[in-house]
Amino acid sequence: MVSMELLMPVAAMLAFDTLFALMTVLVKKALDGGLNPVVLIALRQFVAAVFLAPIAYFRERNARPKFTKEIFAYLFMSALLGALFAQYLFFLGLSYTTATLAATVSNMTPVFTFLIAVPLRLETVDVRSKAGVAKIAGTLVSVGGATLLSLYKGAALTHTTSSAQEHFTTTSSKGRWMLGSALLLVNCITFAFWMLLQGKLTKKYPAVISSTAFMALFSSLQAGALALTTQRHLSVWLLRGTTQIATVLFAGVGVSGIGYVLMTWCIEKRGPVFTAGFLPLVQIIAAVLDLFILHEQLYLGSVVGAALVIGGLYLLLWGKSKEASSASLLSAKGAEEDREKQPNL
Repeated sequence: MVSMELLMPVAAMLAFDTLFALMTVLVKKALDGGLNPVVLIALRQFVAAVFLAPIAYFRERNARPKFTKEIFAYLFMSALLGALFAQYLFFLGLSYTTATLAATVSNMTPVFTFLIAVPLRLETVDVRSKAGVAKIAGTLVSVGGATLLSLYKGAALTHTTSSAQEHFTTTSSKGRWMLGSALLLVNCITFAFWMLLQGKLTKKYPAVISSTAFMALFSSLQAGALALTTQRHLSVWLLRGTTQIATVLFAGVGVSGIGYVLMTWCIEKRGPVFTAGFLPLVQIIAAVLDLFILHEQLYLGSVVGAALVIGGLYLLLWGKSKEASSASLLSAKGAEEDREKQPNL
């Protein structure tokens, strides 16, 4: 019988994937309805801060470290990089493409994290081992899939339109599609840098709920200041219709609040490799919602590119898992040899 210790992280990541996919579809509808991306970030993060603040206060009031200037600087940069910049790039790219493509390109985040971590010596690669070759091959395959997603749209596989409408779509939206794909890729790179920054922050400030609440508050203020300086009309702050209101509330409470706490808990319990392995499910859920709710077309380039991205990602994750297993075996073997060398008492 499968233990609850194994089932709980699986259930948590399935819940996160569903929440993130639903948010992607809702945000797509809200942006198409005229909601400003920066305003969406400001309101979403404010809702998350209000939601998380009382939970953090009561659950972590005895375990929360002292709030120093260094911690403030880390949290401020974390909010600026991971919430404001990354979310703005994601929402802007989403407005130019589809929810399916946005979810697919998001799978590149672990790959970019790996590429950035190698030169920073936070990740090692042994080209003489199968695990090292798998990590390199997986990275190259994923980058190739992402390139295909950005540059090749292909024929529509669903919702066939007339030849005149198809000609209009392929000629007028090709530039927007490529721009949106590029923005989504830059979002992944930004988010990869944020993950590396979070790795240092969690060691200095391990109160996860409190740090998430502070990050939500800081990013809400940052986005609000940016919106006030770039938008002359205060009417952009007005939410029009139930879709925009539901998007702000769901993105704030469901994803920035509950979702990221679930994901952080899974990383703590089972590690980043296990957690990252569930991220491609976001694309599958988003594709179904995209097809049946938004009635977006599914393109050949998206299908082939998605297959390459997911295949490369799992090859990379397999290599990392294999390296971790080998390291554990070597450590256990070394400990056993040390015990054998000790004189018998």
